[in-house]
Amino acid sequence: MTTMDTRTGARTAADVLGWSRDAVEPALREAVDRLPGSMRLISGYHFGWWDERGDESGADGGKALRPALVLLAAEAVGADPVVAVPAAAAVELVHNFSLLHDDVMDGDVTRRHRPTAWSVFGTGAAILAGDAMVTLAYDVLAAGAHPEARLGARTLSAAVLGLIVGQSEDMEFESRADVVPAECVRMAEGKTGALLGASCTLGALAGGGDATRVERLGEFGRALGLAFQHVDDLLGIWGDPARTGKPVYSDLQNRKKSLPVVAALNSDTDAGRELAVLYTQENQLTPAQLVRAAELVDRSGGRGWSQAQADGLLSHALHQLAVMNPAPRPGAELAELARFATRRTH
Repeated sequence: MTTMDTRTGARTAADVLGWSRDAVEPALREAVDRLPGSMRLISGYHFGWWDERGDESGADGGKALRPALVLLAAEAVGADPVVAVPAAAAVELVHNFSLLHDDVMDGDVTRRHRPTAWSVFGTGAAILAGDAMVTLAYDVLAAGAHPEARLGARTLSAAVLGLIVGQSEDMEFESRADVVPAECVRMAEGKTGALLGASCTLGALAGGGDATRVERLGEFGRALGLAFQHVDDLLGIWGDPARTGKPVYSDLQNRKKSLPVVAALNSDTDAGRELAVLYTQENQLTPAQLVRAAELVDRSGGRGWSQAQADGLLSHALHQLAVMNPAPRPGAELAELARFATRRTH
């Protein structure tokens, strides 16, 4: 049963995400079905539609946050969300391309509570499936043929490039001992903020929004994306595996220079210096050392800094949303999605 705010008619975040998945999945399945056999199998497995043999499985396919932002942004400027379904499918394909590659680069063996695609099908096959997904995204976006298709393609291209640069910097940071918070923030703006910003921009473009409203919605998405990354980095250390689908302390074990970790390493505290010693040791961290590393990130102020940054960015995002004067229900739902995405550590 759908729950609504009686004042605005707004649905809960859970209901909006369910609606988004239902609206976009047929377009995603139609697109993936056009891929060659092995890439289709891997893509469908990654989306949770079937198992490694191609038998229907109904596994967790993710939250569908980005498609929801696309659809609601179109509604926020006064359009029927159906006009933005191609753009919503395109950003979900790009997002999942990045997840396939991210799992390979990080060596993660679990995502969404089951083995990652590369651990089942092999590294090369998973990389190629990701490449196929991002290529397919442009085809899906072009097939929408809305009046701003050219600007939409450029928006998506810029987001993909930002994502790739951010991921490259993320990998580079793992081998550096001198990463500072400003660099880490810039990396996260590309790795996560770019695609959430593009999601809102593409939805507003598909809905025929004017330039000012498109820009405000894009800024809402970019700020939300950076806040989301702060929260995701906190979950990478303290998240419950039953909720995240990844092992506890996974980011610490991989020596990720995540936002709270970099803040801790630059804190000029005894806890930060002890964390630096753990992060630079050659051997894999033991379970006890992982627990200690998490304590040190907290004691040095890294955890509190990231949460405070997430809170401030959420406020900025909500301000940008308010001043663009969205249609009431989708505006309220965008605000609720933003709060939902940034309260996952509470």
